[in-house]
Amino acid sequence: MRSFSHNLDRVKVVFDDDRLVADAGLILPATLAARLGLRELFDRHVDLGSVAGAANVGRKALTVIHSVLAGGDSIDDCDALRAGSTAAVLGHAVAAPSTVGTFLRAFSWGHARQIDRVAAAVLARAWAAGIGPGDRPMTIDVDSSIIETYGLQKQGGSRFTYSHVRGYHPLFATVAATGDVVHSRLRGGPANSARGAAGFLTETFRRVRAAGATGPLCARADSGFYNQSVVRACTNAGVTFSITAKMTKKLRALIEGIDAAEWAPIPYFLDDGADVAEVAYQAFPHAKGGPGIDCRLIVRRVRPTPGSQLALFTTWSYHAFITDRAGTTTFLEADHRRHAVVENAIRDLKYGVGLNHLPSGRFGANAAWLGLNVIAHNMSRWSARLGGIDTRPPTHTDIDIETGAFKPARKSFVATDTLRRRYLRTPGRITRSGRRTTLHLPADWPWAEHFHQMLTNLRSVNLTI
Repeated sequence: MRSFSHNLDRVKVVFDDDRLVADAGLILPATLAARLGLRELFDRHVDLGSVAGAANVGRKALTVIHSVLAGGDSIDDCDALRAGSTAAVLGHAVAAPSTVGTFLRAFSWGHARQIDRVAAAVLARAWAAGIGPGDRPMTIDVDSSIIETYGLQKQGGSRFTYSHVRGYHPLFATVAATGDVVHSRLRGGPANSARGAAGFLTETFRRVRAAGATGPLCARADSGFYNQSVVRACTNAGVTFSITAKMTKKLRALIEGIDAAEWAPIPYFLDDGADVAEVAYQAFPHAKGGPGIDCRLIVRRVRPTPGSQLALFTTWSYHAFITDRAGTTTFLEADHRRHAVVENAIRDLKYGVGLNHLPSGRFGANAAWLGLNVIAHNMSRWSARLGGIDTRPPTHTDIDIETGAFKPARKSFVATDTLRRRYLRTPGRITRSGRRTTLHLPADWPWAEHFHQMLTNLRSVNLTI
């Protein structure tokens, strides 16, 4: 049998250095939080009354935000920030997990809505720092997601969702080009996709306008949001829409009646494998609340892969959406397919921060947890962009206007787990000499140059608050 080295057995392990910092890179988002006045926004806008846990809202909220940025996905994980000298790179005292739990349980649904005010205010400040869309066009993707729960003890999360699992069914609105989550709302599991979506979108449009987005806005959504109230919310706000249509028998018959000459080929991996066509259309002609909505119906048909089971039953599969946007059919069809980028932001919320589950049995506490995680997600995005390591423009498009073909991929976004692995979880050590505090980081760290660049840029953010 092969013998193993016992060198590791000779390494003595002790936990005795109070100068060490486990997640020294948190100084990056902590610096941005200080520049944006995030703690003050929490203290100003969140009032929990006289219940237990109501004091020091800003400090506790930042404890949660920094914990999830460091990789924590539960309340107990906040304890890691109390080790060594970690608090020295955060700019605030760290609350104990028991204190954080009491704090979150103090939230009712109304109190959680106060976090929305903080999210809106800090969004405006971040965009004012130079990373907002300004007067350029901006696309907002709206979608819902399932956050699965287990057992019967979660308020609003103990019943089955449309996917036949227990959980919550929150709404998200994200900026397509940057992944910024500009609005979120927790809902119970049985809620259908469009429940409350019209009001949610109205709030979203007001929020981004107040934050400084003065250019044209477009809302994209899948068929779960195909209803008159959602479209009316867009048109009433002066926002164009692009929404997947539900494939009813009547709609399918209309599509199958399109003349063969009206179909135009689009790029596809099969020769003669996909086409697009367009017809004038009146959506929701029999819906309550007024006449139908005149719009463009754009349809993509795709030939099933030869030999597949689908090919046995049909010649084409159809994918249709309604829109009031100007532009060529091929471009709009390709751009509507890019709605799928919303899944990248939702994945980052679930696995980049701490939304893979909701930690409390109380609905208000979980709504607060959702709001804090959304702010943490945005802080990671803004740290990368303001820090200068994610330079993708906020109105980036990668579709050829004439052909609808996708252009070669450009620089990808810096996901939170990448930011964490390279920067946030960098180990460090604090030393003090005279009046100078120094944060020592590992020699030969592969991303040291980028780290210095980010910190310098974030320290230069200067807002009049």
